[in-house]
Amino acid sequence: LKWTKCFDCGQNFHGAVFHALAWAMWKTYLGRPEADPYRALSMGVLGGTLRNSRRLEEALPVLEAYLAITQRYGLEATGAQTNLANCLGDLGRHDEALVLKREIYARRVATRGISDERTILTGSNVALSLTRLKLWDESKALARDQLLPVARRLLGADHDLTLKLNQHLAAALQDDTERTRNDLRFESTKIRRRDLSTQATTCSKPRPSCRTTSGGGGGSSAPRIL
Repeated sequence: LKWTKCFDCGQNFHGAVFHALAWAMWKTYLGRPEADPYRALSMGVLGGTLRNSRRLEEALPVLEAYLAITQRYGLEATGAQTNLANCLGDLGRHDEALVLKREIYARRVATRGISDERTILTGSNVALSLTRLKLWDESKALARDQLLPVARRLLGADHDLTLKLNQHLAAALQDDTERTRNDLRFESTKIRRRDLSTQATTCSKPRPSCRTTSGGGGGSSAPRIL
């Protein structure tokens, strides 16, 4: 899309340039019918850039209108819900954000199943909101019992999303005012065992070997990775 990506280098616009282009995009498509998908998309892009610029109070009504339009005309609404939920979370309205995040997660599970990276990501967002709302038991159960086993199997123990889930679980354990010493000892033992297992697997992988190749004419040799 010409409004979001540079044709020359292929990189996405960002910062003040992207913000200016988002306004230009919105003004370009504003005159189209409300149901026009490009008009709706331009509203979403504008709301997203306002949020990224930390102009949260301005972004909120734009993102709310964007979600309403996608739902009214049967457009794809997951992105609109996600952006609105993130904006509400940034504003500290975590209870409202949680409602949207639960809907997104339930839809992902129903359409893609639990063994899908996007499903795990949306579940991670739910766990984060649960922790921020001090719903520690539900957050721990979601991260530890549902998401982490799938993330380790599907993505690996050292994947960014798996590590993020570990952080959510650690935060829920640390902040839970009703936790006991035995709870922490039990969890720390499981984490150590997983770490040791991951290290053993990593260390057992074959390393690239080197051999020396000589250039013609008796020149100096240099190692080459095979």
